[in-house]
Amino acid sequence: MSFPRFALLILGGLSLSISAQNTGPLVDNEFVHSQFGANCALIGSPSLTADLNGDGVEDIVIPARCTSPMMDEAEEHYVVIDPYDAFFGYGNPKITTQFSTEDPERRGFSLLIIHGAGVEAWHSLSPKAKFMVVNLPYKTIYVKKMAAKKKERMAIYVDETGGDAMTSVLYWDGKKYRYEPMGSNLE
Repeated sequence: MSFPRFALLILGGLSLSISAQNTGPLVDNEFVHSQFGANCALIGSPSLTADLNGDGVEDIVIPARCTSPMMDEAEEHYVVIDPYDAFFGYGNPKITTQFSTEDPERRGFSLLIIHGAGVEAWHSLSPKAKFMVVNLPYKTIYVKKMAAKKKERMAIYVDETGGDAMTSVLYWDGKKYRYEPMGSNLE
């Protein structure tokens, strides 16, 4: 018996959506709200997973827009950090989140990072740590290995927004996240 092509497309779509549901917890706005509060929402860029802190457990980086970074920090047990402004001299997020940026497209953009714990990794009910990275200008992000001081570690590479089109890296140094510019993307 042969199926019409349309029916095969529908059946194929059903099997794809079923298998996508079985790959692990879904990162949606409900998940973001449960981890970082209702002031954060996904921006459409994909979330990335990797072992960012070198403990052998998968972590996650979630691009989001957060309107009030400090508001849910105590209740949701995350730490607001500003490694970008810290690199340039002053990174106290209680102060730097109050600065208004000249780029309205960048206002409120954050990276949400969850360090996983146990076999459930980043989707554990009690993750090892949660961070909200503020004021980092980014257009796209990706995760790959970075060589640093005789060892490799996973890092978050950032293609920054703005006219200078810089690439930078955000990495865990064992105690905190650090920002480091890498150079221009311009040819």
